[in-house]
Amino acid sequence: MDKNKEIDIIGIVKRVIKNPKWLILSIIIGALLGVVVALNTPKQYTANVILAPEMSGGGLGLSEGLSDMASNFGIDLNSSNKGLDAIYPEIYPEIFASTEFIYDLFQVKVRTAKDNEEKTYKEHLLKDTKAPFWSYPQLWLAESLKKDEPSEPGKNGKTDPLKMSKEDSKLCEGIGKSISCQVDKKTSVITITVTDQDALVSAIMADTLQRRLQAYITEYRTKKARNDYNYYLKLYKEAKNKYEHAQAAYSAYCDTNQDVILESFQAKRDELENNMQIAFNNMNQLNTQLQAADAKIQERTPAFTVLTKAKMPYKPSSTPRANIVFMFMFLGIFIRTAFVALKQNTAQKN
Repeated sequence: MDKNKEIDIIGIVKRVIKNPKWLILSIIIGALLGVVVALNTPKQYTANVILAPEMSGGGLGLSEGLSDMASNFGIDLNSSNKGLDAIYPEIYPEIFASTEFIYDLFQVKVRTAKDNEEKTYKEHLLKDTKAPFWSYPQLWLAESLKKDEPSEPGKNGKTDPLKMSKEDSKLCEGIGKSISCQVDKKTSVITITVTDQDALVSAIMADTLQRRLQAYITEYRTKKARNDYNYYLKLYKEAKNKYEHAQAAYSAYCDTNQDVILESFQAKRDELENNMQIAFNNMNQLNTQLQAADAKIQERTPAFTVLTKAKMPYKPSSTPRANIVFMFMFLGIFIRTAFVALKQNTAQKN
């Protein structure tokens, strides 16, 4: 059975080579189609940012070596640390995929490498992004049938992501496919990737995503500490104001009654001095709590080390055009071979 198959394959190859004109024609047609597709396929550029986050303290206190060894077997010994934050590296990709996070990128200012003109990221996607010609019929049909309404603005003037237009919704889907955030489970190293048809835009957006991710995480982790700080700051200002009033009252009373030696004067002076001291002690106590709250903010603020900064890529990340042409040439050879095989099989049956 295998021998017959081998003989059939050899026979097919001989038939293909026997008519070189058809083979060459198939290769030429494939090459021409490849050139058309290659020239109409927009180039894509990819920019990366690599971050190393600060690891939270506490937990089991196990050595890094033991933790790495356990992670090789799918065991996470640092899971107890994750409960401290409720937001940890493994869910960073989910942040990137959220509609609100993506929608906020619309108004990011970008510049293109072609003309260095500043515009919003949304304007760049709508005006500068090119689509391959074979998608034109679909785009034309969608445009002709579109009955879209603009996104509704919210109370603060910003558009509500829950009431965005279909156009904005499709843009969000497209952005979601062009940005990514990957986290290495062993090292927790974060890799942010942005792909765009403009090299400079991809670098700008990669840098923007890095800063926005850090700001988002910092905002989340320090929210309670900042609320506590603001609360103690309010109390401290009130206590300081009371102390200043008590101090002013004591000083004014003493200045007015410098030569008085009556017992009533001394009693009143002692009372004012006591009130001033109580206010001073209360102010100092609140100041201590305020400093502790500020230290808590610093403690909760995550630190990131940028291992690789965003830079403008000069080499496209998309498939090289020459490779596309070669693929279509091989496709032409395959189609010619398949046609000969089908023809031979039909002749054998007859």
